[in-house]
Amino acid sequence: MASNPGLPTLRQLELLVALQGSSSIAAAGTKIGMSASATSHALRALESGLGCELVDRMAAGVVLTHAGELALVHARDAFASLQQVKSAAAAAAGVQTGLLRIGSIGPSTSLRLLPPLLEKFRRRYPGVEVHVTERADPDIEQDLVERKVEIGVVRLPQPTLDTVALATDELVAILPQDHPLARGATVSVKDLARYPLILTQAGSQDMVMKMFERAGVRPKVAHELLQIVSILEFVAHGNGVSVLASLTVPHPRPGLAFRPITPRVARRVAIACLDASRLSPAGRAFWELARREALAKKDTGQRD
Repeated sequence: MASNPGLPTLRQLELLVALQGSSSIAAAGTKIGMSASATSHALRALESGLGCELVDRMAAGVVLTHAGELALVHARDAFASLQQVKSAAAAAAGVQTGLLRIGSIGPSTSLRLLPPLLEKFRRRYPGVEVHVTERADPDIEQDLVERKVEIGVVRLPQPTLDTVALATDELVAILPQDHPLARGATVSVKDLARYPLILTQAGSQDMVMKMFERAGVRPKVAHELLQIVSILEFVAHGNGVSVLASLTVPHPRPGLAFRPITPRVARRVAIACLDASRLSPAGRAFWELARREALAKKDTGQRD
C-alpha cells in the first residue's frame, strides 16, 4: 500500500520533538543524527505537507509557531502510542527483554535509592536493559513529559504525575571534626551562616539557599563545587562548612562531623511517571518492585 504523501513521517515527527529546547534547527537535527541539509529538508517537507510553518524563522533561537506547538503535542502522543505497541508485544512474551530509561536527580538517588532497586530488578529481569541518566530536577520532569525517560526520580509534590514515595531526604551540616559547631547535637541555620560556606551546585542547591533565606541570614559562600567528594575533601581540610542532602553523604567519613540542622529542612523523594497504567512491561515491573520495597520499609519502620 502506498503511503499517504500528506502524512508526516516518523522521522519528521522525531525532528519536531527534538526542536523543542534546541538552540538551533541544525542542533535539533544533530540530536537525532541528521545532517544539517537533511534536517532542513525534513522540516521543509513537514511544513509543506501540513500546509503551515512550524518554526518562527524571525525569532532568535528555535521558537515554535502556534501551529508548531499544537503539532508538537500530537507528535509526542504518536511516539507514546508507538511505545504502547511495543509494550503490548512485549507483554505477550512476558518481561524477558526490553529497554527501561530512568531519570535520576543526582547523588541523593544515584548513591542510595536506585542501586539496591536496580540490583533486585536485574536479578529478576536479566534480559531488560536499564539506562539511567542524571539530570537536574526540572529536567527530569521535562524528560518525562517528552517521553525521553519512562520513570524519573523527582521531589514531591508532583500533582500532575503518578508517584510512589521512596524516602525523606533532609539537609545536614557537614563540618570539620574539630569545628566548634561539631560540639553540639544539632546546628542552627544562623550559626552556619557565620562560617565560610562550601555551596553545592548539585540538586539540593536551591533547598540550601532557601533555608538561609527563610532564616533571614545570608551565607558566606566561599566555594561552589559540583562533586560531593570534592565538597567533603574541602570541608575535611578546613576550607569551610557545607550543607548537603543526607542521602548524598557517605557515612561515616574520617575527619568530618555530620549534624542535623535546626529548623529541619527535608524533601520527599519519589519515582514518577506520566501514567502508571500505561507503563511498558519493564516499566511496570520496576514500578511494582519500587512500590513493594517502599511498603516493606514503611511496615518495618525502617528509617529513610
